[in-house]
Formats: sequence, C-alpha cells, structure tokens
Amino acid sequence: MAELKIELLYFEGCPSWKNGLENLKTALKSEDISDADIHLVLITDEVDAMKEKFLGSPSFHINGQDLWPEERKAYFLGCRVYLTEEGMKGFPTAEMLRKKLQTIRT
Repeated sequence: MAELKIELLYFEGCPSWKNGLENLKTALKSEDISDADIHLVLITDEVDAMKEKFLGSPSFHINGQDLWPEERKAYFLGCRVYLTEEGMKGFPTAEMLRKKLQTIRT
C-alpha cells in the first residue's frame, strides 16, 4: 500500500485538537497502520486558513484531501464540529476516523 500523508490541521486556541489527535492515533493503530507519520499543521492566521482551505480545527487530511470535505467560499480560524453517535462534538470519534481510513485504503 502506498504511504499515507496524514495531516492534522488546527489552531492554537482549539480545545479539541488534542482529543482529535488521540482518536486519530487510536484509529491508525486499530487499522494496523503503524508506519504513518502524523504531521501537525498549525494554522496561525486568516492567510494560512485561506491557503490551506481550512475548514476548522481539528481537520484531518490524508494525501491532501479533507476526510470530511465541504465547499466554502471563505476560510478562517474557527472550531469544527462533527456529528457523532453522541451528538455534535469538537472532534470525530476513533471509530469515525477508522471508517474513513478504511475507505481510503480500498
């Protein structure tokens, strides 16, 4: 399998990115992806947000593609929410991430 380029995009004041990172690590482990490097991408301002097409913190990119893509005209520093089985949260569950990894690998 080709190497995965995994990025977690976040901004400094985000209260959820560390939980998202832990869930990503759990998902990678459960999918037996042990050689993946996770690159943390700090979004510092609106210019970075526009350049990276930042959809909010935390965002998860694999091979340059957002795992939960959406079309937008404007990008800015802000928190992102995910619809989980427990309702809206500031980060996806490990199971949600695991399912996205499975679709990428097939």
